[in-house]
Amino acid sequence: TSRPTPPTSSLPPLTRLHSCTLAQLSQAIENLRLIYNTPAAPIKTTITLPKPKTSPKHLIHDASVPDSGYASAEGEEDEETPEDCAVSSSFDIDALRSDAFEREHTIRWLTGFTARSGVWLSAAEDEKEADARANVVDAAASLLAAFAGEEEEEDITRTFTFPTRSGYDVHVELNDAALLSDDHTSVGLQSWGSSIRLAERMCLDPATFGLVSFPKAHLRILELGAGTGLLSIATAQLLASLSSSCRSTIVATDYHPSVLANLRANVDANCPPSTEPLVDVLPLDWQHPVYEGPFAEPFDVVLAADVVYHPEHARWIKACMERLLGVGGVFWLIIPIRPTGRHEGLSNTVEATFPKASTIEVGGPRLAIVSVEELTKHDGIGRADEGGYKLYKIKWVH
Repeated sequence: TSRPTPPTSSLPPLTRLHSCTLAQLSQAIENLRLIYNTPAAPIKTTITLPKPKTSPKHLIHDASVPDSGYASAEGEEDEETPEDCAVSSSFDIDALRSDAFEREHTIRWLTGFTARSGVWLSAAEDEKEADARANVVDAAASLLAAFAGEEEEEDITRTFTFPTRSGYDVHVELNDAALLSDDHTSVGLQSWGSSIRLAERMCLDPATFGLVSFPKAHLRILELGAGTGLLSIATAQLLASLSSSCRSTIVATDYHPSVLANLRANVDANCPPSTEPLVDVLPLDWQHPVYEGPFAEPFDVVLAADVVYHPEHARWIKACMERLLGVGGVFWLIIPIRPTGRHEGLSNTVEATFPKASTIEVGGPRLAIVSVEELTKHDGIGRADEGGYKLYKIKWVH
């Protein structure tokens, strides 16, 4: 039996349904049957990241800014740990079956296919093929009925534990809300693998991310597309453990109303108003931003994880950074590498939008990528279509 593939990369577009052959749709339905013929495995509700044996090695592709301090520090030859030097080649059918995004895509596709099946059925060349096509439509309807008979997806509480080199563990408890099947912009209701990996890296090496010592008395931190708030909450707890004399403000932002409501609930549960630093939750529309209130002043550190789902997103984000990232500030952007599916290649839009520092000629300040680090995917964490992650360090370059 062949290995199942993610529905987002294997289901043919419904707009080309009339040209799909019997073999193509038979294979597509069989692929779905292989994935969903058994119940989904329970989602991990407790995630404890491994304690490192040595400093993680950074894979830097562009170290062209000698005065950044990042390229020179990261060039040291540290011994690699097994977790960082190998990507698991095992195939996890449970991870694919439990992927809420793939499941919602499948349900939408099956609904559309059964509704439009008449056109495809009428394209049969003879009675034998007509019967075979009818069997495919019946199989699709059975799968859709099975999904409809499942219990409605419920919210789950997930607990994350991130080790630090000081021996203090950062604990975050989040509510991952069910995705809204009628609104694709609600993806921020769940915690994605990229935010987990970036939070892990920050907790292990806060100095690299500018969280240990800063020349200003007030450190301003912004998170774009905060989703469940994992990065902002982990940053707040990490800063509290460092006992820095620098006052800090963290602003966690998103766009979708349901995501913002869940984000506020998670921040309130993990960061009570009486604790420092305070985490503010505010809406921010990248396409039509309003630079008022907290957004009227620049930020020193900006974080963003898995925020590019459309070719325009990188361009909108860059425009926001040109207003919101202060001189000397750093924008940390982590993007999943998705080699297949509907979001294939979207990570490339980051490098197409933000130039590399080595390509910039002498002139006025411009936002540029000064380094790129590749991170592997932990087994059992992240979406099925993620092959790893790219962590970009973006700064103003003269």
